[in-house]
Amino acid sequence: MPEAANFLGIPDDEARYEDARGVVVPVPWEATVSYGAGTAKGPAAILDASRYVELYDEVLREEPYRKGGIHTAPAVDVSGGDPVAFLDGLESVAARLFADGKFPMFLGGEHSLTTGPVRAAKAAFEDLSVLQLDAHADLRESYEGTPWSHACVMRRVHELGVPVVPLGIRAISVEEAEFLQDEDMPVFWSHRIAHGEEWMDTVLNTLSETVYITFDVDYFDPALIPATGTPEPGGGFWHETMRFLGYVFQDKNVVGMDVVELAPIEGLHAPDFVIARLVHRCLGYRFHEW
Repeated sequence: MPEAANFLGIPDDEARYEDARGVVVPVPWEATVSYGAGTAKGPAAILDASRYVELYDEVLREEPYRKGGIHTAPAVDVSGGDPVAFLDGLESVAARLFADGKFPMFLGGEHSLTTGPVRAAKAAFEDLSVLQLDAHADLRESYEGTPWSHACVMRRVHELGVPVVPLGIRAISVEEAEFLQDEDMPVFWSHRIAHGEEWMDTVLNTLSETVYITFDVDYFDPALIPATGTPEPGGGFWHETMRFLGYVFQDKNVVGMDVVELAPIEGLHAPDFVIARLVHRCLGYRFHEW
């Protein structure tokens, strides 16, 4: 994968690792997509689109990169193809970033990558929970012959002993529904949060003090993000999602985040740009002085 420009097109001398609080890490991992492919191209598409994002955030009323500094790391090497080795390597990348006091923003790639950073976050921080914004539960024991499928990622996270709080779910198997019930896991269904904002406080109260966010872009409605492998109707939209994430960053210690499952569509740039703005806004939330 060719090296992409810095996130937001920030000049190298303003994006030094040693000065940055946030580090954007491209992870073009794609091994188990089950419908539409193309997530390996997601990180580069987000970085490319980000060069056209205005540096000033109209909600935060500041240029976030000047508040915290954003370094763009080289893309993670995914050439080996072995998911266990890949996740071990990504865990090591995340562990170094946490040890250096950085806020990592991983750009996927398929959702199976989340297990690596969560392992590292669990080792680095106490009282960790994972906020999962997603159309799918991703709680299968195994899918299409592998326990490392994108459809199994939150099952693997749950097995780490890290509480998972799923939000926006609207596509689920019988196996997953039974697992949710047997494990008494909280789940915030898309149809239950479609009206009003009362659910936001409930989600915040369900999360622990320290939070890692995994954002599968199919959480959004396909009208906003059609560029994903398994789009599902009835998803979230921009303003309510951004308001909610603002509350999360304001009320919790968010230590890291990944944004996954963007599968760019040639000639359709809007989804890439939306996700670049999502990443920019979340980094802004992390650096903002509330």
